[in-house]
Amino acid sequence: MKCYLLKEEDRSNLNKYSTYTLVEFGKTRRNSVRFGKWVGFFALVVSVYILWQIKQVLLIFFAAIVLATVLNQIVQILQKIRIPRGFAVAISVILLLTIISGFFALVLPQIIEQLREFTLIVPKALDQIQLWNNWLLKELPPQVLEEIQGLQYLTQGLQTWLDRILGNFFLILSQSLNIVVNLLLFLVLTIMLLLDPKPYRSGFIMLFPAFYRRRMDEILGKCEHYLVGWIKGTLLTMFFIGGLSYVGLLILGVRLPLINAILAGLLEFIPNVGPTLSLIPPLLLALLDAPWKAIAVVVLYFVLQQLESFVVLPLVMRSQVSLLPVITLLAVVIFASFFGFLGVFLAIPLVLVLQVFIEEILVKDVLNNWHSANGNNQTETNIAFVDINLKNQDVADDSIINK
Repeated sequence: MKCYLLKEEDRSNLNKYSTYTLVEFGKTRRNSVRFGKWVGFFALVVSVYILWQIKQVLLIFFAAIVLATVLNQIVQILQKIRIPRGFAVAISVILLLTIISGFFALVLPQIIEQLREFTLIVPKALDQIQLWNNWLLKELPPQVLEEIQGLQYLTQGLQTWLDRILGNFFLILSQSLNIVVNLLLFLVLTIMLLLDPKPYRSGFIMLFPAFYRRRMDEILGKCEHYLVGWIKGTLLTMFFIGGLSYVGLLILGVRLPLINAILAGLLEFIPNVGPTLSLIPPLLLALLDAPWKAIAVVVLYFVLQQLESFVVLPLVMRSQVSLLPVITLLAVVIFASFFGFLGVFLAIPLVLVLQVFIEEILVKDVLNNWHSANGNNQTETNIAFVDINLKNQDVADDSIINK
């Protein structure tokens, strides 16, 4: 190896050249970093735009995941008695369709009859509301009427709303094809997810670093547990409220008891908001008969909600994740404004999954293991999945991916 001695002048020139080269390299690197940030930002904006455009399909896909997760419990039970998975999936889907078809076959004739009666009641209800409106305008002081803006337009607004619905009947009928297509897509996606869920689960887990895949598999298992428990509890409360509402309205002699009971049961799927909305139709129908009947309907629904809150829900939801009432209300309103009718019914499952992810990843794996100390001790930032799972970094994750 040869060693050369440089003159002082050459050494100075070399230092200047090296400094100039480093400065130019630093500028080039900064420019490339800025360009990369702009490219990443542009890609993020395009991705968000594309996701927003296909939001309806994504919601249908999530609904299929929820239903497939629930039906998978039945499939696993059938597999335990030596039934192949393909036959177990077919039995589960046929059982679900049979229950839905049988329900509509038994109830649909009565629903059609009561809907026909409803179309006859609506004009009478509007006339009655017009009389009440005129009476209130005469009895209330002028100061109160000035504060209650729009009271005199109550009947006109209801009439306009009814005319708009009837006028858009053909538009609603034309959109029925779109609803049928979405239902078929939902059913096909559910069956495909049920037949072989392993590739979809493993594909999602593969999006995470190797050392965190085992932990992500646990989080997905917890999401599945909570979703299944929530669906079971919600179905039980729907049948409970729907059945008792039908019996109570039948005893009170309120018109259209079956439709009101079905509506009360279905709206249980929307916590906090649903029970309040389900009270409005039977209350208005009871007011057409007698004021005492309207009071009895309010008392009936109040008692049912107390039974649900203090008896049914603690029994069926005791092992499930709890959602704060304000969070559920905001979730329903926000998802309804962004995603429409489908967002209302999927708001709670989406919030449930998001809460599990936030609690497990952000809170437990990051924030709970973020330690800082003063004095001579250095500030430490230890993330749980790095600290725990790096020990298993060399362990193959094929067992998780192929689970």
